[in-house]
Amino acid sequence: MRLHNGDLYWPETVDKRHEYPSLSSDITCDVLIIGGGMAGALVAEELSHNPLKTVLAEKGRIGSGSSSANTGLLQYSNDKMLHEMAEEIGEEEAVLFYKLCLEAVDELQQVSGPLTPPVDFIRRPSLYYASDETDVQKLEKEYEILNKHGFEVEFYDKERIKERFGFEKPAALMTHGDAEVNPYKLVTALIETANVRDVEVYENTELTEEGKEGEYWCFASPEGRIMAKHVIYSTGYGSVPDLSSIGAELNRTYAIATTPVDNLERWSYQSLIWETKRPYFYMRTTADNRIVAGGLDQEELTGTLEEGVIQDRGKKLLDKIKEHFPDFEVEVSHAWAASFGESKDGLPFIGEHPEKENIYFCLGYGGNGTVYSKLGAKMLCELIQGNPSEGASIVKLDR
Repeated sequence: MRLHNGDLYWPETVDKRHEYPSLSSDITCDVLIIGGGMAGALVAEELSHNPLKTVLAEKGRIGSGSSSANTGLLQYSNDKMLHEMAEEIGEEEAVLFYKLCLEAVDELQQVSGPLTPPVDFIRRPSLYYASDETDVQKLEKEYEILNKHGFEVEFYDKERIKERFGFEKPAALMTHGDAEVNPYKLVTALIETANVRDVEVYENTELTEEGKEGEYWCFASPEGRIMAKHVIYSTGYGSVPDLSSIGAELNRTYAIATTPVDNLERWSYQSLIWETKRPYFYMRTTADNRIVAGGLDQEELTGTLEEGVIQDRGKKLLDKIKEHFPDFEVEVSHAWAASFGESKDGLPFIGEHPEKENIYFCLGYGGNGTVYSKLGAKMLCELIQGNPSEGASIVKLDR
């Protein structure tokens, strides 16, 4: 399955990327990570602090899948509002999950800080506005539960939105604790760092599971085999073996990057901006003053990703930007389409296979894939070492 098509922006921001060999021999390890995108990179970095011999294998090039099409918004808020999640799984667990996601953003900042070259990680607040009057009550309920549980949040009426941003919306929440990042820089830098710490990395290495021999799971490639005590699938929105019934679906979304904006003073705090309508429109700024925007999601992956379709969606996204900021003189510089996965309950799938011992999954399905992947990396590292994490039952595969 093709994960993206079009003119991607993020890979152009990296002057030179490290190249890794393909597997050409038989090796044995404690942990095998399958997948070299965002989830695999974060898992590799987490495990690189431990004495476990770790190997990462990517079937293509590192970061060439969904990570290169990621729009780089890092938010603790879920696609499903906290009060809605509380109604489904209970307030205690919903609040715990939100707090774990906020901690994951903090941990992403800690991990990103020392990386070279810099990955453009910047803390930003988020403006979450009501698309129309009918959603104002939802935002009021969300404000109440976020404020009740100590999340830093402000309620904006239409006058305050107009004062701070210049555009008019019925109401909004301003939450604090989110961030933005260059996702491609983050993936490549994380894996380079893990590699320096003795995590073996192989790209252009597609593996086939052969079964178990004693305490080892066996995987074969055309030129070699890997024997691993523990295996973590971090294959993102690509194919996931044995998990066809986990309750997730693949959709298609569109995104653009614009030409640089001369003056962003009107964009208060350069906040991440998104809306209550589903599918939702969202936008952010970049380190070089571009605007990255996305949305216009489709619920099916049917049809050809023709360049004309992508350009048409790109123009519509640009129109949405100009609805908010009509004075910005910008054009589309890059437009692309990407596949993304969503779980039915809005939560990621993290944990051990219910029937295969020592086979694990880190699948950050949803709009918060990077945050979920960081959460998953920490949980799986602890689980492999025999220390189940708080909140692990919320995201387990057979929930």
